[in-house]
Amino acid sequence: MQVGLVFTALLSLLAWSGQGHTHELTSSELGSVQFATSCSPAVASEFNRGVALLHSFQYEKARAVFQELAVRDPQCAMAEWGVAMSHYHGLWENGDWAAGRAALLRAKQKSSAPRTTPRERAYIDALAETYRPEEQDGAIRARSFERKMGDLQAAYPADDEAAIFHALTLAITAPKTDRTFSNQRKCGEILEPLFQKRPHHPGIAHYLIHCYDNPVLAEQGLPAARAYAKIAPASAHAQHMPTHIFTRVGAWDDSIANNAKSAAQAASDEADSRGGEARDQRLHAMDYLEYAYLQSGRVSKARSVVDEMNALSTVAGLTLTGDYAMAAIPARYCVELGDWKGAGQLQARRAAGVPWAQAITWMAIGVGSARSGNLERAREAEKKLTALRDVAAAQNNSYWAQQVEVQRRETEAWIAQQSGAPAEAAEKMRSAAELEESMDKHAVTPGAITPAREMLAQMLLEQKQPREALAEYRSVLKLAPNRFNALYGAGRAAEASGDSSAASLYFRQLAAVAGDGERPEARTPRGKLSASTP
Repeated sequence: MQVGLVFTALLSLLAWSGQGHTHELTSSELGSVQFATSCSPAVASEFNRGVALLHSFQYEKARAVFQELAVRDPQCAMAEWGVAMSHYHGLWENGDWAAGRAALLRAKQKSSAPRTTPRERAYIDALAETYRPEEQDGAIRARSFERKMGDLQAAYPADDEAAIFHALTLAITAPKTDRTFSNQRKCGEILEPLFQKRPHHPGIAHYLIHCYDNPVLAEQGLPAARAYAKIAPASAHAQHMPTHIFTRVGAWDDSIANNAKSAAQAASDEADSRGGEARDQRLHAMDYLEYAYLQSGRVSKARSVVDEMNALSTVAGLTLTGDYAMAAIPARYCVELGDWKGAGQLQARRAAGVPWAQAITWMAIGVGSARSGNLERAREAEKKLTALRDVAAAQNNSYWAQQVEVQRRETEAWIAQQSGAPAEAAEKMRSAAELEESMDKHAVTPGAITPAREMLAQMLLEQKQPREALAEYRSVLKLAPNRFNALYGAGRAAEASGDSSAASLYFRQLAAVAGDGERPEARTPRGKLSASTP
């Protein structure tokens, strides 16, 4: 039986289209989902609501829907599939494996009932790959899940949900060292035709954003980014997700507007949240918001995010998402603004549940201490980073071990620079940049606290090598358009190189990006431009 749900009145749905909308979307809208099940017709609309919540990663709310459905229709195997899916957080690597496996086993037991269709059993069997007890490597289990979802899509080509969930698994399993972005391109090939066919589906727009969240494909993600928040305005994550693309293209005002809405929605969700999910979402949006404020020169706004974070009550159940943001927000503030003494005085949070979140703080401490002349503290930070890298490696997480190694090399390079070994410093920093650029960023972050190549450019400028510094700044801006410090540094390097035309270009770009900001560097190009104007 094919069932469907549209979470607005039919008139509302018809009034809005991909070309524009005349209806103001209501807070209850989550998007349009159609998922065929053999469950009771009485629970069909609620099942689709649960899937819509899943597609916007509102796991806690989705779980509550599916658990209620399992009570109302005890023979509905797919309700237990939904519960198991709500515990599988493949992109974030922070799900509850034990609870998900228990739900999956219940789904398998109920799937033996005659009314369960072969297609539904295929969904359950595919998800079972993520909960295999004999295989503890999450990456291997995720790849098995992706293969099974690919088979399911091929077996049921008319099932759009199979295609959509398969696209998600391609994003989950995309190697972060694949600079061709092969999986992401396949994901786009699946979803782009569906986006035209079903412009109100939350998962299609959401997963297009994830698959295009890289420096090569980001521009292609703008249509989905513009649509998703309108599709699911009741979802904090849907308000935030477009800013993954806005960050990639340097659209800071758009990022600020969406993340402010997302953080406010997540704060409201905390009232009904029994775990750390709503706080995770809130902190995640706040980290992206902090990044955008800093890139657009809004220092007092950036400071307010730090203050708000520090004033938050303690919440149990934070995952990598929240832990990462709590480390990144204060580190960004100090490092981006060149407050080296402040960075050196940061305190690593002992409560941080993962070593790579702690490493952010230790990198800021190391770089800040070195650049403010406290080499003893910088060396202590370098040792801490070495230990955290080794912990990550021991946990078989090579990606994060390499990310921490980048931060260790950055600290080591600044120690060498401050110790009077400029050639060694530049060599070490270049190796950090090359390692960092061999990997893509994780979805948990808008980007590195400072790109290693930008640190290299800063270092070369200090070493009176402006031409070489300019080349590095240009490389940074190709990967991260409209970064404040990269634009300002490129202008300074071009000016020092005698290239007044390039200097004027970068200063003008900076004025356009941060002309209304408070940073003194933004006032400098305005002064230069006004002085040169007839």
